[in-house]
Amino acid sequence: MTSSAQNTLVLTRPDDWHLHVRDGAAMAAVVPATARQFARAIVMPNLRPPVMTAEQASGYRDRIRAVVPAGARFEPLMVLYLTDNTPADEVVRAKAMGAVAFKLYPAGATTNSDAGVTDLRKTYKALEAIQREGLVLCVHGEVTDGDVDVFDREKAFIDDKLIPLRRDFPELKIVFEHITTQEAAQYVNESDRFVGATITPQHLLYNRNAIFMGGVRPHYYCLPILKREVHRLALVQAAISGDAKFFLGTDSAPHASQLKENASGCAGCYTAPCAIELYAEAFEAAGALDKLEGFASFYGADFYGLPRNTDQITLVREDWTVPESLPFGEAEIKPLRGGEVLHWRLR
Repeated sequence: MTSSAQNTLVLTRPDDWHLHVRDGAAMAAVVPATARQFARAIVMPNLRPPVMTAEQASGYRDRIRAVVPAGARFEPLMVLYLTDNTPADEVVRAKAMGAVAFKLYPAGATTNSDAGVTDLRKTYKALEAIQREGLVLCVHGEVTDGDVDVFDREKAFIDDKLIPLRRDFPELKIVFEHITTQEAAQYVNESDRFVGATITPQHLLYNRNAIFMGGVRPHYYCLPILKREVHRLALVQAAISGDAKFFLGTDSAPHASQLKENASGCAGCYTAPCAIELYAEAFEAAGALDKLEGFASFYGADFYGLPRNTDQITLVREDWTVPESLPFGEAEIKPLRGGEVLHWRLR
């Protein structure tokens, strides 16, 4: 809810339904930013090597919990990396250890996706088990065919992969992650209760021009890449619609600055230090601050079958400057909007 003067915004504590935290010293540097805002987060498994077994997921969860700041109440929700060879028995073990999902990366689609799926048919026994056990399949929805334009890969995935997958597994719960196009928003809107989607702050706030204003701006480069303005507007309408199939997922993806500012720069926007403030900016620009709580705090938990949080966070209308850079293990990291002023601040 927002105060009558629109200077204070009180929300049920949100969750982040798509997050990267890496591992080791880098992980210790970024987890506190998420734990400050969010009660839970879906943690992506694309480490090197990937998190492919229940045992590996359990160990990774322990390492994340160990770097949560004292006094913070934050729970990582674990996801296993789906491969061509994931056995059905591993799905059973994953559920027993508390994992909530498996992640489908088409091989080569994004960071550390080399071990991803080359042919969906090879995963059908695992998918049958995921559907049977009631776990969620998180999907990076892009084809990787070099003949398909990078701006068309999400639409091609819907037509070539997602529609057949839904036909073969009609009760498999699927989260179409970080959607970026009008076609994806329409597909999810028209789908049944077994399909949801996350939307990132960068895809709500920016179109592809942001990557090239005043030169190449690598910290705005992510995958799926920012699209045309017509697609951004469609995502905003989906996010503010009140449709419970759309919910918050930052896809905050930390990379050392020297790897972003590189001849072959890494894909990913690091938004964790100011994520909820960026979402508030996007919803306010659309005149829909009253819709933010459902999107940020309720719909994702409902889709995953988890209880809604009961504590709250408070945002105040206060100008502050996002740090230009932050420590990232032995390197540094530059957050999205680093050095710029935001007008909402988490108290």
